[in-house]
Amino acid sequence: MSEPFGTRLRRAMDERGPLCVGIDPHASLLADWGLSDDVAGLERFSRTVVEAVADRVAVIKPQSAFFERFGSRGVAVLERVVEETRAAGALVVMDAKRGDIGSTMAGYAEAFLRKDAPLFSDALTVSPYLGYGSLAPAVELARESGTGLFVLALTSNPEGPEVQHAVRADGRSVAATVLAHLAAENAGAEPLGSFGAVVGATVGDLSSYDLAINGPLLAPGVGAQGATPADLPAVFGSAVGNVVPNVSRGVLRHGPDVAALRAATAAFADEIRAAVAGS
Repeated sequence: MSEPFGTRLRRAMDERGPLCVGIDPHASLLADWGLSDDVAGLERFSRTVVEAVADRVAVIKPQSAFFERFGSRGVAVLERVVEETRAAGALVVMDAKRGDIGSTMAGYAEAFLRKDAPLFSDALTVSPYLGYGSLAPAVELARESGTGLFVLALTSNPEGPEVQHAVRADGRSVAATVLAHLAAENAGAEPLGSFGAVVGATVGDLSSYDLAINGPLLAPGVGAQGATPADLPAVFGSAVGNVVPNVSRGVLRHGPDVAALRAATAAFADEIRAAVAGS
């Protein structure tokens, strides 16, 4: 892979818009689609989403947990999802939220970021809460393989603030420290760095945080979780042009009809473009 992830992501966002569609085949959505909660239902669900939207959005984000729960056969479905998504031209951000130390972190990185790995993805979500330095094996492999990372920084779950808003001895919060590390990783990168942050669109006032990390901001929370595309400029300010808004249930609830999935995707994409352009 000759170009770094940030370069490829910037081009995809410019050409297709910044929308990321999540593939979250949890049991209730399978039921809503009239599918069984088994490997056959999982495969029908996930590959229908790929068929419907992977040729028209910048990013697809499979949530690995919903595939892993079916064991090796579920992971085999995930491998096909990754392959078919990339063949359709979308980038794959694997939402696995891995985080560990030393050789174990290196093993997680190799599972998703090594070029010949069956689950090789364009980027991986990771957790820095064993200390940002614990991510070093993943950072190193991402640089080597031209892939990227999205590091949990300001998540929208209600439990997040007890860690992320905690203040260090130097007076800086944990989340601000993570963002500063990412800015350092992306220093000098053009047109966009490959090391992004996960920042929820429903977190609230982010004016006290420096989101100018010269990297992408993966923003869950648009759609069913309550945030709207129109909210993005107010939440992310001058960094809104680097935001990759993730929509999962807001699109997925329109399945299994492919045309309805495409229509919902197009509607979100248009609203996001308009909001970013008007900011």
